[in-house]
Amino acid sequence: MRRTTRTGTPGADLRGDERRPPRRPPLAALVVGGLLLLVLSLLVTVTIGPAALGVGQVARVVGHHLGLVGDVPALHDAIVWDLRAPRVLTAAAVGAGLATAGAVMQSLTRNPLADPYLLGLSSGASLGAVAVLVVGVSLLLPVAAFAGAVAALVATLTLARTAGSVTPTRAVLAGLAVSQLAAAGTSFVIFWTATGDSYREILSWLLGSLAGATWPSVAIAGSALLVVGSVLLVVGGRLDAFAFGDTAAAALGIDVDRTRWTLMTLVALLTGAMVAVSGAIGFVGLILPHAVSVLTGPTHRRLLPVAALTGATFLVWADTLARTVFAPRELPVGIVTAMVGVPVFAVLLRRGRGTAWS
Repeated sequence: MRRTTRTGTPGADLRGDERRPPRRPPLAALVVGGLLLLVLSLLVTVTIGPAALGVGQVARVVGHHLGLVGDVPALHDAIVWDLRAPRVLTAAAVGAGLATAGAVMQSLTRNPLADPYLLGLSSGASLGAVAVLVVGVSLLLPVAAFAGAVAALVATLTLARTAGSVTPTRAVLAGLAVSQLAAAGTSFVIFWTATGDSYREILSWLLGSLAGATWPSVAIAGSALLVVGSVLLVVGGRLDAFAFGDTAAAALGIDVDRTRWTLMTLVALLTGAMVAVSGAIGFVGLILPHAVSVLTGPTHRRLLPVAALTGATFLVWADTLARTVFAPRELPVGIVTAMVGVPVFAVLLRRGRGTAWS
């Protein structure tokens, strides 16, 4: 008896047609399109605010600082160069870093719900940041937050290592334990020492905020993204092997333990730098890798650069909403990313039935 497809063609194998991989855009097209969208977003979002500016005025200020244009109005220079430009550039770097870190963590742990904070990094950074905020030494906040994130990573990997090799399950469980311990420490510090306006400052940082971004913030986040992100892009091929399990990765000649330790350390350094300048911004590293993979497929050499560009653009616009929707009051950007991320997560979860989400 001859088989028939849904279109009535005799002899065709429907299962073979369904297994044909979907055609996806070339990587070059995705990267060029992502870059253009990011640059356009940066130019437009700098113009948005209580003092409306045009794209031409923004371009003149930037050109002035590059030595291409003569004098510009002092007010325009202060608004663009001292306030808005550092903020949108920091948002771009943080968004790109968190999206990249999230994609790597989901691969290393083979857990589609993994995010950059899975190993207790966010809680460790929060403990370090709160410790300096309550004593009024806010200048040391990036250093303290980064130190807290690195300390949390060391504690997590050490705890996971006590039971033998660092498997994904052990790393996740150890990270949960360290995260709870650091969160308890943060709550204790706030309860015992925070007074007056320090509560508001601490809450804003814990929810994620780019309000205090400066050019040093751009340097911290941008340098970490450039150095660590470049390394992660180079080793993207190794991440593909982890999708099939440790045994398959070892069969391909990969030193599983050393590679996992190295990549987790790199992710921690990248995440620590991002958290140090922005606080804990949720959902960027969890949602965007899944959303982007619809266009790129699971191959990390395609996924990582596109996820980074998408994360940068997404957080630039999320922060713009956070600072303008309820002006003159400002929302922590973590609230905006959660409000956008939860519906997107629900859609992805629904569409992911029968895949790795099941």
